[in-house]
Amino acid sequence: MRHRIATLISARGPSAAWKRAYTSTSRIPLAYDLHEPSNPSSDAAGAIVFMHGLFGSKKNNRSISKALARDLGRPVYTVDLRNHGDSPHHPKHDYLAMADDVAGFMDEHKLKNTTLIGHSMGAKTAMTLALKSPDIVADIVSVDNAPIDAALLSGFGKYIQGMKRIEAAGVTKQAEADAILKDYEESLPVRQFLLGNLYRPKDSQTQKFRVPLKILGSALDNLGDFPFKDPGAVRFEKPALFVRGTQSKYVPDEALPIIGQFFPRFELADIDAGHWVIAEQPEAFRRAVVEFLSPKV
Repeated sequence: MRHRIATLISARGPSAAWKRAYTSTSRIPLAYDLHEPSNPSSDAAGAIVFMHGLFGSKKNNRSISKALARDLGRPVYTVDLRNHGDSPHHPKHDYLAMADDVAGFMDEHKLKNTTLIGHSMGAKTAMTLALKSPDIVADIVSVDNAPIDAALLSGFGKYIQGMKRIEAAGVTKQAEADAILKDYEESLPVRQFLLGNLYRPKDSQTQKFRVPLKILGSALDNLGDFPFKDPGAVRFEKPALFVRGTQSKYVPDEALPIIGQFFPRFELADIDAGHWVIAEQPEAFRRAVVEFLSPKV
């Protein structure tokens, strides 16, 4: 695995000054990790770009990306979307902006015939880019999200409240942050996922969140929406796999017709999981993706 931060970004650690600064440009250069296969495939398939969900980062998809690089013989780029991980912050946070960032990343790295994989927020980003610029995308894998307007689960708003309370408390240890977050989320794995965003700024005794809570809190309504409304006006005519957790409410049966209108060549893979499909059922997810992306004889 190689770790990179896209050009125009200093390669300093997470406490570097640029981490707290806002960029004034519209397109964000994305931080990323590159997982290269030990035995590259001889077919013409290009790279895979893997996008995380809200409050996530490239590190969340490290294990599954290594497995996909191994099984498919293709390089996998896991990226930090804007306002997440090691990528810069920007006050605009919606799917068109995030899709444009990914398009810029693909252009910078000269990626062709690219597969997009995204979970939740990353899934809608992948769908948006596929519909906006189908010529630069070979296929997509959308994980537990659909091209519809749907309110986010109420938990995300509570998470923002809890994380703001943690920062206001000036915690010095993750255990102190976890004790506060228990008032907002019962699940330990979910709390650990959220607290993975904590870091200690240089010359500071207290911990802060890498993600800009005010920006993301203001963006929650946008993240429930989908920028394309009319499947008669735009569609992605290439292969698409929609993976949904059968215990999740993000891809109801009622959404399947609209998925078919925007993505007429879509396939559906149901996995016995909640919204966090990849974390809950990594092997089932790996099998579904490998089957979908393997060259057809």
